[in-house]
Amino acid sequence: MNKNAIKKFAIEARKKLIASVTDKAGMLGITEKSCSEPITKGSDFEVYQTVAGTEVTLNRRQCEQRRRLVSQIESRGFEAVVEEVAYTWFNRICAIRFMEVNDYLPNRVRVLSSEKEGKMEPDLVTQAPDVDLDLTAQEKEEIINWKMSGTSEDTDKMYCKLFLKQCHQLHDILPGLFEADSDYMELLFGISYTNKDDVIYMLVNPETGIPENDFNVSTLDEEGNPTGQVEIIGWLYQYYNTELKDDTFAKLKKNVKITKERIPAATQLFTPDWIVRYMVENSVGRIWIEHLRAVDPTTDEKATAKRFGWKYYLPEAEQEEAVNVKLAEIRTTYKNLKPTDITCIDPCMGSGHILIAMFDVLMDIYESAGYDKREAAFEIVEHNIHGLDIDQRAYQLAYFAVMMKGRGYNRRFLRGRDGKPEPKVYAIVESNEINRNHLQFFGTHLSEMERNLAVTQIEGLLDTFIDAREYGSILNVDVCDWDVLERFVEDLGTVGQISFESVGSEETQKSLRKLVSVARNLGQKYDAVVTNPPYMGSSGMSPKLIAYTKKNYPDTKSDFSTIFMEKSMQLCTKHGCVAMINIPVWMFLTSYEALRQKILNAFIISTMVHLGRGVFGSDFGTTSFVIMKGLVKEYIGCYRRLFDKSVDVDSLDEKEHRFFEERRTFLSKQDGYEQIPGTPIAYWKSQKVIASFNNSKLDNELVFRQGMTTTDNEKYLRFWYEVSIKNIGFQIANRQESIESKKKWFPYQKGGEYRKWYGNNIYVVFYLDDGKELIELVFKKLTKFLIIFS
Repeated sequence: MNKNAIKKFAIEARKKLIASVTDKAGMLGITEKSCSEPITKGSDFEVYQTVAGTEVTLNRRQCEQRRRLVSQIESRGFEAVVEEVAYTWFNRICAIRFMEVNDYLPNRVRVLSSEKEGKMEPDLVTQAPDVDLDLTAQEKEEIINWKMSGTSEDTDKMYCKLFLKQCHQLHDILPGLFEADSDYMELLFGISYTNKDDVIYMLVNPETGIPENDFNVSTLDEEGNPTGQVEIIGWLYQYYNTELKDDTFAKLKKNVKITKERIPAATQLFTPDWIVRYMVENSVGRIWIEHLRAVDPTTDEKATAKRFGWKYYLPEAEQEEAVNVKLAEIRTTYKNLKPTDITCIDPCMGSGHILIAMFDVLMDIYESAGYDKREAAFEIVEHNIHGLDIDQRAYQLAYFAVMMKGRGYNRRFLRGRDGKPEPKVYAIVESNEINRNHLQFFGTHLSEMERNLAVTQIEGLLDTFIDAREYGSILNVDVCDWDVLERFVEDLGTVGQISFESVGSEETQKSLRKLVSVARNLGQKYDAVVTNPPYMGSSGMSPKLIAYTKKNYPDTKSDFSTIFMEKSMQLCTKHGCVAMINIPVWMFLTSYEALRQKILNAFIISTMVHLGRGVFGSDFGTTSFVIMKGLVKEYIGCYRRLFDKSVDVDSLDEKEHRFFEERRTFLSKQDGYEQIPGTPIAYWKSQKVIASFNNSKLDNELVFRQGMTTTDNEKYLRFWYEVSIKNIGFQIANRQESIESKKKWFPYQKGGEYRKWYGNNIYVVFYLDDGKELIELVFKKLTKFLIIFS
């Protein structure tokens, strides 16, 4: 996969799309400073002054689109709307590219390129106006005239028209990405295939664009694994955010807190595929293997995982008999499990990488249970997979990824089965703009008791989701009667009785549908919670977010990543599991001791892969782990340590290679961690070492005092090469000789990390004044120090 090409395209495309959208807005009389009023109005048209000083006439439909656009800008701000329009068109262009390469488009005609090698004119243009796009007679005539004209201006008009018609057609099968109610975005859209500086040419140009194979789901890596779908969508999302992320952190250095609009760009990191496979296979996959073991206790974990092709599955360590009895008891809860019963969620789904891995593992499970792949694709979307994200652009891509995965297993998937497939993946919504006065028009056919319950619970959700995009999936949602709420929202009693009070109630209904769907995802429990959480320390949080986390997550409030650990644990069913990749601060720091206690008192650490630094192309450490709800005393967890102390940052490929080395396995009982002060997850320590903490403490037997110190290393310590060796007196033991030699620098023993020349010590030399007692010089009159390093 050509990541350099992907990164270059994503960064440049964002710049160009934002510039294009801004220019288009200006040609409608809309700028960052103001939204102008019409200079002339008619019954079905309006005329506006453009930023270029010209005039533009809009028809009735365009006027309505412009009003929607202005309403969005007044509500959210010019910059936020421009950013949204730009990334939505970016996502749609990339989605169409993905679909045309894999022959998934409904009319099977390429939109951005041509099947004929070397031909730059898209097949959509070549075959216009005969392509099946539901063109009206007037539209066909327009296209023919533009095509006959042959000018670049008319060619671009024709291409824009055809592209938008393709988007309208895709709304029927992919409404989550090609939305109908965002039609104001069409006013801000411009595209060209002839302009070499345009986004389309940048994408499909065979010399400098993204290679077509990177979009192809049939493309395999060196080990025969498909790479096209997951990789390309995830990297496009991450790289698109590059400059926004850099700008956000630059502002943070100036104490400008991270706003809710910028949280996604600042916190998202794409997870390497094999680590995702490890997490999903050892959570979703383990649940099914536990079911098979409950049905047949002789089931061999390792052999079963191998049969499924789950090469990152880590079998359970050999346990003591009492532990096996307890595990068997827990396992019985899965005995009657059916594939449709397994509930999974990624509460920080990003572009959907983990959801896709879930889909594949679930498909293995369904097939083993006798399901046909085509039927199983519908069942997985309907019953198993759930996802949430704070970012609308991430939702669009995750939704698209799930739909494309279904299409990969069933060519008729996008057409639906008893209705269109609707993945249970959502962007967090806010309730701030929902008109509560409209609630009186809902639930008119429910019983009085059900309606009163629904109104109470809806009002509670409206309160909970105020400013929800500040908090994302860490919001705490009360248990509700979701079936009653859904019936309440669908029962809008204003049909044929429109009044002044009820105006806008249909928009309220759409908003309530989204709100209830998101709340239901957050308000239920899951067998497997698998995620790569956002990474953001409290120093970057807004005042609202800080206040919320202090109140609701006091033990984990220091970082978003640890807050999500606690939230994921809350989302678990009675015997569910949490699989994550995270920074390892929670394993050792004193500030997370309460979190460790919560884990060790309610979960077993089933497996852990301690990855070390460099996983995300950055310097901080990482660890991936699976914890299972249900405490079992004396349980032995399986840990893999994939880094060497002698290497600061090693390659991701090397870490994956080490995963399969048995010598890197540690088997550890988590009960012993509590014997160590601070309860660190010290899995590498032997039971003998852990048991030694039960002995009498040294401070009960000895009196400790601080030894020799400079009290200010920054001021006094120097490297050895900063002082001439002629001025260092190595015969410090002979005080008189030292004084007579007139040498001013002398060795001084000091501990440190780098130890080579002098065994376990580093040496310092200190400055010695004439005529003073040595003890006095060392402890009272130190003036300069010098560290001698190897």
